[in-house]
Amino acid sequence: MNNSDRLNKKALLPLIMTVPVVFACVWFLLADEPRGEATTKAASTPATTSEQPEPGITEAPLAVGEDTPIPYQTPDSLGDQPFASSLAGTNIDGNLRADANGELIVDLETRDFFDYFLNTIGEVSAEQALDQIRTLAQQSLPESAAREAMALLNRYLAYKDASLALGNQGLDPARQHDPAYQLEMLKGALADMKQLRRRMFSADTHEAFFRLEEAYGDYTLATLDIQQRTDLSAEAKNTLAEWHRQQLPEVIRRTETRMIEESGDHRARQQALSDADSPSEAGRRLRELGVDDAQAREVVAYMEEREQFDSQYQQFQQALASLDNSGLAEEDRTTQENRLLKQHFDTEQTRTWARLRALESQSP
Repeated sequence: MNNSDRLNKKALLPLIMTVPVVFACVWFLLADEPRGEATTKAASTPATTSEQPEPGITEAPLAVGEDTPIPYQTPDSLGDQPFASSLAGTNIDGNLRADANGELIVDLETRDFFDYFLNTIGEVSAEQALDQIRTLAQQSLPESAAREAMALLNRYLAYKDASLALGNQGLDPARQHDPAYQLEMLKGALADMKQLRRRMFSADTHEAFFRLEEAYGDYTLATLDIQQRTDLSAEAKNTLAEWHRQQLPEVIRRTETRMIEESGDHRARQQALSDADSPSEAGRRLRELGVDDAQAREVVAYMEEREQFDSQYQQFQQALASLDNSGLAEEDRTTQENRLLKQHFDTEQTRTWARLRALESQSP
């Protein structure tokens, strides 16, 4: 077994674990956004670090901007029969690329490529997942770039191992439900993770792999901190949160702003439905909020259907009550209930609604 393989195996266990929860939201935000902003330019000087690189690991250089033609790149798909069944029908997330000089291009796509395969560990063996990365690198890239990719993978696995130890730090049981304490611990976790990444990677690799994630982590903690302050009015809190949002990289800011706007629109529409005295008034209020006519009509039709159901259900309940004093045997009573259900509700959907409401009324 060569040294590179030993390094891969040393970090296999932590691969199924996750990094601190404060970073999780950023991947949802970036799911449908272009990745060009995460690409950084070449730099050969590694970051100052107190940890020496593992034997056999060298930092991969960064290269070329997003508009430069890419002569070498891994494929977009594993084909019809991928090595892990969970990957069927998917495209490979991320890629490995090399420039015309045969040097590896390191950006967020590189990390995504690693994670696409590493996330299958547990479904397949770690050796299988790592072999897939190695094979694609060797088949798609020049020899030097393939070596750089595997060296960077080794460094990434070592980082995963080290980040696991950070994630295992416990909370004070007496304070774990205190929001201020939770925020303090999240801030400490983010600071520790940043420090670890700076030790493990060159400055440019750290920037390419983690810049967007850390920017969103900083923003999340800042907004949590603002919300906990008691000396600010609601308007001041919103103003400060907006200022922090404007500091986000554009790719995240655009998505975050859209989500906030959609959330505000949703709350306004729900309030309009709650305040309306009738389905027709609800439709009018929705149109005033910018909902298109077709959608408003669908909402009105649904509300009218529910309104009619409420009236039918009330009559159904009155008919059922008359059975209570009928003296019928249990089997006969069940037969009569089913007859009344069909009599009052003429569709399977409304009968299902009635059964569900009856169950709800029986719940403690």
